Amino acid sequence: MKNIYKILIAFIGVLAVSCNADDVENRPVIDAGTAPVLLTPTSAFSIVLSKETEKNVATTVTWNKATYTGPQTIVNYTIQVAKAGTNFASPVTVVSTTAVSQELTVEELNSALVNGGFVEKEVNNVDIRIKSVVGASGIPQYSNTFTIKATPYHVPLASSHWLVGAATPGGWSWEGDAETEFPLVAGQTNIYQVTIVLKSGEGFREFLKNDFTSGGNWGSDNSHNFPYYKDAGYAIDSELENAGDGDQNFKYTGPTGSRVLKIDNVAKTITLD
Repeated sequence: MKNIYKILIAFIGVLAVSCNADDVENRPVIDAGTAPVLLTPTSAFSIVLSKETEKNVATTVTWNKATYTGPQTIVNYTIQVAKAGTNFASPVTVVSTTAVSQELTVEELNSALVNGGFVEKEVNNVDIRIKSVVGASGIPQYSNTFTIKATPYHVPLASSHWLVGAATPGGWSWEGDAETEFPLVAGQTNIYQVTIVLKSGEGFREFLKNDFTSGGNWGSDNSHNFPYYKDAGYAIDSELENAGDGDQNFKYTGPTGSRVLKIDNVAKTITLD
């Protein structure tokens, strides 16, 4: 009886292997057909991106569909950008879709460029292409490439404060990027520092918020002036004094030039180096 069981188990094992082999041999084969063809934007495209228009459409990317041999299946497309001339050594994904066209907002394109290490506030040559795959990641094909020009805007930290005033490069203006970002020191929670060119004999004020409109965020509830820190017991650098104007702003009395301004809310010091 035991021998019969052994023969039966062996037979079932052989049958299972045979069936698996047949499944592999009969499995549908999907292979690359024709790559997608990028149509727009072409190399004639150029854009200056801005925070004020981040919800607007920057461009519409269109392409001819990719084909694959074998059973029809879903083709996924990814819009990729890379620094011009790098042969997409480090491609950045802008967005993925199953369609053959995609509107890109100013914010989406800017985010991809900033994350890709492109230089903010300067014209960059950007290679753009389409990658197609079957399913999630199988059998990639790549389109032709166009080189567009794009100027990304700076994406400030949510925790940053801001400097505005005649002593600063942007003057008393919130227009465009006139205001100076005053960020937290990396790894700190209450120490702000920035390298800035200060103009001798002029005033400035620290603001806590920025609504990124040309009107800015004026108002004493959203800012700190010289007396605010003086009354709080801060040790303030000798090259900074009360401007004595209507808002009692800071006045910079040192020589015009690049300085490192630091407000340390832990040590309660304001220094210039």
